Amino acid sequence: MKGFERRRLLTGGVATALSASALAAAAPTAAAAAEPPRAAVLEYTDQWTRATGLAELLRRAGFAVVPLDLTRPATDQPGPVDLIAFGSFTNNDPRYAAYTTAHAESLRVFAQGGGVVLDLAQSDQYGAAVPYLPAALGAVRTDADYDTIHPVAPDHPLVAGLRTSGGLLFTGRASGIRVSWETVKEWRSMRVLMACAAHGFPPALLEGGYGRGRFLVGSLTVDKCFDGAGTPVQPAAAVADSVAFFEALARYVALVRQGAAPVVTPTPMPPEPAAGPLVGHVDFASARVWARPGLDPAVHTRWVCAFREEGGAARSVETALSTANDNTLLFDLRGLDPDTRYDLSITPVTASPGFTALTGSFTTAPVPGSPAVVTMGLGSCAPSTPNPVWTRIADEGCDSFVLLGDTPYVDSSDLAVARRKHRTFLQQPELAELVASRPVWATWDDHDFGGNNLQGDAPGKRNNRTAFVDYRANAGFGHDAGGTTLTTRTDGLGVYTSFRRGPIEVFLLDPRWFSRTEPSWADPTKPGCLGQVQWDWLRERLLRSTAPFKALACGMIWDDKQNSESDDWGTYAHEKEALLDFVAENRIPGCFLVGGDIHVSRALDYGPRVGYDLWQFIVSPLHDSTIPSLNVPSPHLVHSAVEPHVFLKLVADTTGATPTLTATWINRDGRRLFEVRRTAAEMGHPPA
Repeated sequence: MKGFERRRLLTGGVATALSASALAAAAPTAAAAAEPPRAAVLEYTDQWTRATGLAELLRRAGFAVVPLDLTRPATDQPGPVDLIAFGSFTNNDPRYAAYTTAHAESLRVFAQGGGVVLDLAQSDQYGAAVPYLPAALGAVRTDADYDTIHPVAPDHPLVAGLRTSGGLLFTGRASGIRVSWETVKEWRSMRVLMACAAHGFPPALLEGGYGRGRFLVGSLTVDKCFDGAGTPVQPAAAVADSVAFFEALARYVALVRQGAAPVVTPTPMPPEPAAGPLVGHVDFASARVWARPGLDPAVHTRWVCAFREEGGAARSVETALSTANDNTLLFDLRGLDPDTRYDLSITPVTASPGFTALTGSFTTAPVPGSPAVVTMGLGSCAPSTPNPVWTRIADEGCDSFVLLGDTPYVDSSDLAVARRKHRTFLQQPELAELVASRPVWATWDDHDFGGNNLQGDAPGKRNNRTAFVDYRANAGFGHDAGGTTLTTRTDGLGVYTSFRRGPIEVFLLDPRWFSRTEPSWADPTKPGCLGQVQWDWLRERLLRSTAPFKALACGMIWDDKQNSESDDWGTYAHEKEALLDFVAENRIPGCFLVGGDIHVSRALDYGPRVGYDLWQFIVSPLHDSTIPSLNVPSPHLVHSAVEPHVFLKLVADTTGATPTLTATWINRDGRRLFEVRRTAAEMGHPPA
């Protein structure tokens, strides 16, 4: 299924604690073990194999088969039934998602009461994970296909007695229908029964125990045996192998019904490549450190971050691995000294042979108001492949960095896809070295918000926010439903935040989440952008800021892009102008604008719009794709460059008699494209 966007979803849910009578009511009620098992089936003729066969194969295996009644919960199917089976690629049919979403709890109750749920290969672009599994279980598919199936648990009732050839199951099948499609990559508390490689990974069939029943999840396409007319599309031996598997399934369902199925002993996941550490928010006295260590979360639940300054005593902080945040860690280090380098090391509390400690370092910020030089990098539109632009940023002496959005390109509202793309991004070697050795803050733009030109009315935005907070370590992440600023990685609204590092305070705005979701605070007759709560937060933060230089930063540019898209501040000029009026009326000095997004770098001077010359610094892209057509004429344009692999280097210096802010656009070869230098006096501060 090449050419499709791939999606995965780590799943969870709250299992209902049922009374004995409720469980009895939910359990299959076939009168005796000898009675033929009954199956409710949902299958689909997909565009790739153009084949089907699940219902027919189950009939041949001795099941009484009925179509899954999509209007009724799993516990109330006609019969009732012992097995609910979803055929290969059924999730290409919208009815699969509709049913498994609406009746997720009933599927769990059905299994808890002694039923079996079978989920064969599904397309990860339509939801990579099994969406109805209970919280204790999990299975995530990825875009990997195989032609080999190995029996990992040869004595298991679903495997024992199946024909093998050269140690492989399901051999000799039609070349156009791979036997394992969209193979499972991640799982939680499930046993591997079949796998695509002899060492047992990746799984092709997983078994999860839940109450008296079972969930079976896999990537097998053994049901794809017949075309629409019922003519076999597989060789006779392959059809016989499929029938044998479903006959084994019939015996297995009977064992589950009788309470005689083998106890499920979960197979530990092999270690995944680690991501992190990522040093997030750092001020003059504290730091946040993030990591995803990659070890089995069921085994290594507690982790410790040891840190020390040169010549100082080692200290440590312990925390729990957060399965709710995609098996990641977030450490808060407190009681630090200002302007001091710290080295850190992250290890599991319970030793894991072969695990290499995750190491990093950072330097705390100077005390606000003290003379200092801060060199901050900023960039947008980043690659998720190895790229020396990140090494150049470090070589230029940037002591901190701001990711301005499209960092990475997610382009999906599937939670598992978003998490995977954030993870892949942070695992790129040059970027991994950068984020482990200096503080990094982040906001999003349209592509990490979900897709090109998406705004606040995008239906899948909550998944993208979840993935964002799972993989970042900002000081805050928007606000909760009550309007309180969030400092935890919990469900909330928006991702805006601010931070100060020496002479610079950066207000990382979120013009995505709230846009087009409420009337504008600036003009109720027009659509909003920032939202009322973020606007109130921004006003308060701007008024209390004492930083000499204040960056109003976001992914969008602060002008009209002059193309067909509407995700720019030209669309919300009523709010931009009201914001600038607020700066001018309150005589807030030191402000400048920062944007990204357009794959062109520009510097614009709007003249004394806020009582002093207001500049916008646009920096894009970090990757190699430029858009020359967006380098549009403007009477305010001072510099521009249609150049790939560009970042912005800001140097704020308050050590001399005249505080200065110098902005330099640099490419990955170290070439200076252009530069803007401003003094504090030129930015509204009284002369020294």
